Amino acid sequence: MQAQILAPAAVLVVWSLIMLFWMAGVRLPALKKAGIDLGARPGGRGQDLEGQVAPQINWPAHNYSHLMEQPTVFYPTVMILAIMGAGAVDVALAWTYVALRIIHSIWQATVNKVPVRFLLFITSTFALLALAIRAAIATLLADPSALPA
Repeated sequence: MQAQILAPAAVLVVWSLIMLFWMAGVRLPALKKAGIDLGARPGGRGQDLEGQVAPQINWPAHNYSHLMEQPTVFYPTVMILAIMGAGAVDVALAWTYVALRIIHSIWQATVNKVPVRFLLFITSTFALLALAIRAAIATLLADPSALPA
């Protein structure tokens, strides 16, 4: 297994947790200021806060949700490449994806202008697509005799 391809995945995991703490650090004081009691209604969800607090308070939460969506395709793609043997292009694509997702997070949680956010998202998606195609090729064209027993 090749650790170089796993490093971007590890960094994205850490970044996702940073966004979790960012979300909590922004939301919890805003809820207190707005007089919203989290224990008052059982079964509440983050989406219930839409319209109850300023939109920018929810931006880090929106991004955290995004980090739980598309990266679920990134992680197994990286694992496939780690098992099959990642090349320098794979590692570069993985780092590109992670860097763009981190920039996307910062943009969405602070400025949140959709045209730029979309450009960051679609560019990262193309990096992920290239990575996924390379993982598919690595598995579809693998020589079983060359794999470890």
